[in-house]
Amino acid sequence: MTLVACAVIREEPPEVYVAEDMDTLNWVLALKVVARTRGSQLSPDVRDNLRSALLEERWGDAVEQWIDHRHVAVDVYPSMELYGHADVAMAPIEMQFLPLFED
Repeated sequence: MTLVACAVIREEPPEVYVAEDMDTLNWVLALKVVARTRGSQLSPDVRDNLRSALLEERWGDAVEQWIDHRHVAVDVYPSMELYGHADVAMAPIEMQFLPLFED
């Protein structure tokens, strides 16, 4: 099992982003979501604040400002479990000790 950070942007369709940690997730959201917003769609002060935050590499600030401005729901999970094939290798043995098999 590996821990990852995730964000779900609840628009239509929803967008899901996964990264190794929160710092990386904020960078990904800043690059893939915030910076792809057209400056012409923003008021000059919001646009300038977002640009400053990005240029100063304040990824989390930029993401937070973008969310506040867009009024979009974003669910952030800083520590989610990511399972791989090796994690289920013992499943047949472990299964018998789970509550469903208690009597």
